[in-house]
Amino acid sequence: MNSRTENIVEEIQAKCNIVDVIGRHVKLKKTGSNYKGLCPFHNEKTPSFVVSEEKQIFTCFGCGAKGSVIKFVELINNFTFMEAVSNLAEEYNIDTGAGIFDNEKKRSIYYEVNKKAAVFFYRAFRGNMNPALSYMAGRGIDDATLKKFGVGYADAAWDSLYSYLKADGADEDVLTELGLISVGKGKHFDKFRGRVIFPIINTRSKIIGFGGRILGSGEPKYLNSQDSKIYHKKDNLYALNITRQDIAKEEQAILVEGYMDVISLYRHGVKNVTASLGTALTDGQAGILKRYTNNVVIAYDSDAAGRAAALRGMDILRRAGCSVKVLRVKNAKDPDEFVKAYGKESFLKLVSEAVPMIDFKLMVERESVDMDTTEGRLKFLKSAASVIRSLSPVEAEVYIKKTADETGISEGAIRGEVQGGSLAVKRDTIAIRRNPVRSGETQADSDMPEMVEKYFIRLILIDASYLKRTREYEEAFTSPAAYRIYSNMKLLYEEDKEIDYRKLADTLDEYDKKALKDIVENIKIADKEESVFAECARTVTLSALAAREDEVLRMLTLTDEDENRDKAEQLSRELLVIQKKKKEVKGW
Repeated sequence: MNSRTENIVEEIQAKCNIVDVIGRHVKLKKTGSNYKGLCPFHNEKTPSFVVSEEKQIFTCFGCGAKGSVIKFVELINNFTFMEAVSNLAEEYNIDTGAGIFDNEKKRSIYYEVNKKAAVFFYRAFRGNMNPALSYMAGRGIDDATLKKFGVGYADAAWDSLYSYLKADGADEDVLTELGLISVGKGKHFDKFRGRVIFPIINTRSKIIGFGGRILGSGEPKYLNSQDSKIYHKKDNLYALNITRQDIAKEEQAILVEGYMDVISLYRHGVKNVTASLGTALTDGQAGILKRYTNNVVIAYDSDAAGRAAALRGMDILRRAGCSVKVLRVKNAKDPDEFVKAYGKESFLKLVSEAVPMIDFKLMVERESVDMDTTEGRLKFLKSAASVIRSLSPVEAEVYIKKTADETGISEGAIRGEVQGGSLAVKRDTIAIRRNPVRSGETQADSDMPEMVEKYFIRLILIDASYLKRTREYEEAFTSPAAYRIYSNMKLLYEEDKEIDYRKLADTLDEYDKKALKDIVENIKIADKEESVFAECARTVTLSALAAREDEVLRMLTLTDEDENRDKAEQLSRELLVIQKKKKEVKGW
């Protein structure tokens, strides 16, 4: 810290009374010369959080949190040190001069414009009866909740907001960059028209963007602010400014898909809730959520797209170090509809019954096949093995036993498929299994799909009917990216409909989107779908035969013919059948 910053910090600590600042967040009671309250950083029933006005410090004897007023502002708002200093300096009118906080001062212009836009939308909403007010009343949202979330209204006129902000002296370039207005044929017009407006506010209580839901018919149903100098969708979550303390206190976050899910749950008393901002969940959003809790319950819509998004989101949350469960909304399409129909307690019961992520993945795989048929059970065995293969040895052992108990498939068969699938298989055609990382290649590169996987995915995107035929060759999907893309394709598939590329991309994280884009741009089939599919099927079949041939040869080597002649003969017969089959397949 340089001397200039030190001077600013000293002035902050001299002007800010720590009791006043902490008292906004914690109910403090005078005890002797100190103040005492319940710690805001962990759950406790007996107060162990002590604030010393004389020393201008706080200490929690329960969780160990302690420090100055700046440290408290850091922790309570999840700020960096410089953000906390800047926030307090602004609040207490402390001159920071030029240089250190220049970027913050530049951003303040954008924040101010968004604030004025939010006030404009809010006044329009709170004024005379209008379509947005009628819509929200029809959705059962009470007045107090509407005020809490600052819900607004953008009328259907072309330039209401533009005229208002322009008259206030706003810079047109700033309005355009923030996504409040658009420019066409030399004219300026409002980006949000005829919509309910949901202000997006960060944990520093700054309005960084807006979401708008169309009133009546029209597309897009939801319109969101574009990324700007102050707003990055991938690094923010909706309503976290309101709900983050509830999330921390409950030690659990309920992650939903949309604005209305958050508002409706909050209205009914479920307050530890947040949502991603019109995008598939990102690593940045998962990292932010992890700051407040390790426990996340995904409560997405009950349709196929919701299931696909849950599958993708849980992997991202797990990478961030979260313990993830999935809530299955029953008898309703989304949490909003459910909580309005059945109430808070019924929803909390669903939360308590949420399924751990691996159980959910296995459940989805099981529900996608007919377990009463041999073919269905074999397909499930292969897909379950792919899921279990990603786990640690201890976790894998638990789920092997659990899957065996729930399906009647023997532990040995499951364990063999899990272990067998992790072995490299020799082949003289297109590679299927993951190759080692080569010199000059990153691990991320080595996780990208191989050619057979790419061709299968491209075929399904061209003609969704190939999805059913590809199920017979699912063992081809061994790279993480291809497996996730294919799994989400299965969830999005509807009879007699093509896979919507944009919907599929929305279910994927940035890494998998890159893999999908690479496939679409670089895999050319040129009206040879059937011959390409046949070659892929041939390659997978030969790979499977080669793997079994290696296994049989190993077992023959280990079998004592004198002691177990029947076993040796059985293996020899199987080896001949495999070798014959390989010749037949090569002759396709």
